[in-house]
Formats: sequence, structure tokens, C-alpha cells
Amino acid sequence: MLLPLLGCGAGLVPDRIGGPAQESPLVGPTSGSLVLAGGGPLGPEIWERFVELAGGPDARIVVIPTAASQDHFPENWSGLAPLVQAGAGDIQILHTRDRREADTEAFAAPLAEATGVWIPGGRQWRLVDAYLDTRVHQALFEILERDGVVGGTSAGASILASYLVRGDPETNQVMVSPEYEVGFGLLSGAAVDQHLLARGRENDLWEVLDANPELLGIGLDEGTALVVTQDHAEVVGVSQALFYDATEPPRYARSFGSGAIFDLGARVLVATAEDDDAAQEDRDGIHLETRP
Repeated sequence: MLLPLLGCGAGLVPDRIGGPAQESPLVGPTSGSLVLAGGGPLGPEIWERFVELAGGPDARIVVIPTAASQDHFPENWSGLAPLVQAGAGDIQILHTRDRREADTEAFAAPLAEATGVWIPGGRQWRLVDAYLDTRVHQALFEILERDGVVGGTSAGASILASYLVRGDPETNQVMVSPEYEVGFGLLSGAAVDQHLLARGRENDLWEVLDANPELLGIGLDEGTALVVTQDHAEVVGVSQALFYDATEPPRYARSFGSGAIFDLGARVLVATAEDDDAAQEDRDGIHLETRP
């Protein structure tokens, strides 16, 4: 279902459900999968899906916790517990703040054998400073080429997009930071925001789209993830994913709950969950301001 949303001339957009466009542009990866989560507590359905995509019991997962503020992450770091509970047995931590080290073959070596990478939350700029345009960054693309999975939550989700939001080192309230606008680019032509409804951020992505109307805006609420394979993005979790489109008037955003599948390239809804009508009552509670 679609909601009236903020934007010049915004209004109610009729439902469109159908197959993907025959030649839709690839926003997601050509091979492998992405899992982008909106922060907050994530349910087992998200963790288990990530581990399954990484190979299940045979998964070899590397966790990159560099967005966090601490400098040391022991082998029994609590952030690994959800992956262990989801069935992952082979987990390594990869962390540095030195981009010169991140650009060495020796440091990036664990990624050469990895079937999945998970990037927890924190601050996006720390990931940029440590890894952008290094061997670690390149290795993420290589994991996808091997049909692996790269995922992250909160800052770890935003960094996976081509355009980086909230990258300012001073505050996470600034959407556009001139020195930190470039993400890892595993999701092309897109910007990803997180903690969307929990922190009242429903309207913030429009600032980015004002200057970059060609981008697809994606907003993820807490406890909710997108599982992206090529251009198919499936919503998983307890809340909502919002898709923002400013390419032509009227501007609009669409809000979908768990089970919905959205084509990122064609920007159309492919399928909804069987209980989608029952979930609409909750989605109608999302109110976005209207611009003149």
C-alpha cells in the first residue's frame, strides 16, 4: 500500500503491483545479496536470514565493528551473540582505524575466504575514514561476486549505499556532509537512512533528494531489514521500510511492512504479504509533512 507523502505536489499514489520491468536498472548487486537493517534490536528472522545467505552452518562470517567508538573488540564481544544464536560457527572480527593497514593484503586476508560480512552500527564516518577505497572495501564487492552476503545495521546499513547520509563527524543530525557523502556503493544510486520512525526521521531524506533527485531514498525503521538480491528488496522484520522517489512530480514515498517485495530499479511493488491489508492500519499511522 502507498501513502501520501511529503514533497512538491505530493499526493496519494495509486497501488502498483506487478512483475519487475524487463530491463530495470540494477540498484542492488548483480550477484550475491545485501541485508540492510534499520538499527535497534533485530529479530531472529533477520539474523537467521543473514546466516542462511552466508551459507548456514558452513558460513564464514567476518564482522567489522569499526563504526563503534571503542578500539578493542574481544573474541567474546557481545555483538557476536545474535550471529552465534542464528547458527553461525565461524566468526572473525576485523577492525582497524588505520586506512593504510586496511589497504594491506595481510589485513584484508580474512575477507578472501568469507562468505558473509556484517557491519554493526555506530557512526558512518569512522567506516569511511578506515575503509573507503581500500582493499577491505574492494573485498566486499568480491564477496558479492562469489554469491556471498554483505549486511549491516544502522550506520552499517547506510554505508552500503552509494550516497552516504549522516556522515558528519560532529553530529548525526546533519544529513549532508560535504566531506562524507560517498558510501561503499554496494547499493547503487541510492541513499539509506535508519532508525526512521523510532527517531522521527520520516522527512529527512527529502533534503538529500532535493539536491540529488535521481537517487532512490530508502528509510528503514528499527527492527526491520531489507534483503536485496539484484533489484528485488524484501522487507523483513517488525516495522516499516519506506521508499522515496523524487524523479518526477508528484513526489511520493511508499511504506511497506514485512513480506513486501519492492523492485529497486523499476521502483514498483512486486508483491505484498498475505496479511498486508491487516498491517495497513499500522502504516496509516505514519504521518509525513506536506511541502507547499
